[in-house]
Amino acid sequence: MAVQLGIPVLRQDNNSQGSAAEPRLMGLPAGLLDRFGRQATDMRLSLTDKCNLRCTYCMPAEGLQWLSKQAVMTAEEIVRIVGLGVNRLGVRELRLTGGEPLVRADLVDIIRTLRQHHPDLPISMTTNAVGLDKKAGQLKRAGLTRINVSLDSLHAETFAQLTRRPFLDQVLAGVEAADAAGLGPIKLNAVLMRGINDTESPRLLAWALERGYELRFIEQMPLDADHGWTRRDMISASEIRDLLADDFVLYPDPRERSGAPAERFQVQRRESATGQPSGAVLGTVGIIASVTEPFCGDCRRTRITADGKIMSCLFSRQEFDLLGLLRSEADDDQLISRWQEAMWAKPKAHGMDHAGLEADDFVQSDRSMSAIGG
Repeated sequence: MAVQLGIPVLRQDNNSQGSAAEPRLMGLPAGLLDRFGRQATDMRLSLTDKCNLRCTYCMPAEGLQWLSKQAVMTAEEIVRIVGLGVNRLGVRELRLTGGEPLVRADLVDIIRTLRQHHPDLPISMTTNAVGLDKKAGQLKRAGLTRINVSLDSLHAETFAQLTRRPFLDQVLAGVEAADAAGLGPIKLNAVLMRGINDTESPRLLAWALERGYELRFIEQMPLDADHGWTRRDMISASEIRDLLADDFVLYPDPRERSGAPAERFQVQRRESATGQPSGAVLGTVGIIASVTEPFCGDCRRTRITADGKIMSCLFSRQEFDLLGLLRSEADDDQLISRWQEAMWAKPKAHGMDHAGLEADDFVQSDRSMSAIGG
């Protein structure tokens, strides 16, 4: 059966993840282009689904059933896939994700090999920073460019409530070590949860600004393994701006967004007596409003899960098996064709923007965030 998707024709088989025999999409333009003219140049690659935290907005307290070692991409497979993306498909940035990348024993070796193959490629990593204080220097020397750190609270009790682990001191030590090692600019990611850490947002921003870090507040997304997310409980981008307004004045950052998920703002202190901005610009803050102010129209990301599945969208329920094809001894052209096929099938938008705040009719992905890679 042939399904018309614009210009190219997709030849489908009975396996929704695609067969391993032949490339099935003919006539695609070069690179990772989709039907709506978006070109993916930012690659997010998950090294593992395992994590040493149990964040309430991501996974259950007891954790998840982890992938087997055999199901996860090897270092050699990762290097080959990244090479195809960079050398053949126009990937210009690489973000290593998880789960938690630091739990992977060969992390430093993977980064070192990637750097040897791609001397000029920006390679960043998203981490919870538990154990980063012991590895920051090694990661920098291996060729890691910078890090993003998940940090939802500066209060030990609140941090433990959100992550179900008493590791705040370790996280802060990891951030400091990364800063000292030169893994900057350091970006911090914070998810605000109603009634738990939302009122802490001004203090968290002040702390980040004092240290020269860029904080990004992220709307809680429907990617929790418990499937307990609702729009009513989510702190929206509009609410985040309101939470910061008593202490800070935010101005749109004049720099081009260039497909970045965060809308950036320049920050000035608000004078309590007059309500007017006071002093110089302190730095910037970002807000990632994936749910209420989606940026799908300029999305430039392609994602590979730890088990080698291509996801064209973080919220996609459709996956394309790249690793199975690779392990069937497919050649580079076949792998490229599968990847292009996956991106050509990318939806125009994730579908959350059509529903009101009380209408929880969005169908979640079967995978949680830790199983996808952020």
